[in-house]
Amino acid sequence: MARYRGPKSKVARRFREAIFGPDKALERKNYPPGFHGPNKRRSKQSEYAIQLQEKQKAKYTYGILERQFSNMFKKASASKGITGEVLLGMCESRLDNTVFRLGIASTRRGARQLVTHRHITVNGDVVNIPSYQLKPGDKISVRERSKSLEVITNSLTSGRKNYDWLVWDNDSMTGTFVQMPERTQIPENIKEQLIVELYSK
Repeated sequence: MARYRGPKSKVARRFREAIFGPDKALERKNYPPGFHGPNKRRSKQSEYAIQLQEKQKAKYTYGILERQFSNMFKKASASKGITGEVLLGMCESRLDNTVFRLGIASTRRGARQLVTHRHITVNGDVVNIPSYQLKPGDKISVRERSKSLEVITNSLTSGRKNYDWLVWDNDSMTGTFVQMPERTQIPENIKEQLIVELYSK
């Protein structure tokens, strides 16, 4: 199953954001990577470069590779609504992202692993496809035999955030995907309009 396997700290430094989670390297060196360090003169970015960077940031944030992201954009552009907002909504409604948002995993990469290793069910059925698109009303649960896994219990007890489009029941370890999130509810620092402009060229 395809996924990004390259360096994470270098990518986070390029965007100057901890898009893969807390990163000590980013804290120490909050400037883009390169041989000359922070003193290097950086030429002004072109409009295309800025748009491309925003697309790359979105891909790395949600752990999606190029072909899959491109296909998602095509679906978003064919759907009703503002294309950029629909695209981000589709990213947020992926199963791996939702497992991360519910607090079952501490990172999206960890959530992806839980899904592929068959620890997660949707509406009572095991689903091992991280890109599975959830619909309003879907129930996401930790599989019964997986509820005692240390990685899951540690994540749930470390303090989870609440999101308006998700409801979590800690006793049954079950979450509900209530509705597609609106753009104002999504906390990611992504300028989706730049992505739309890039694909529209």
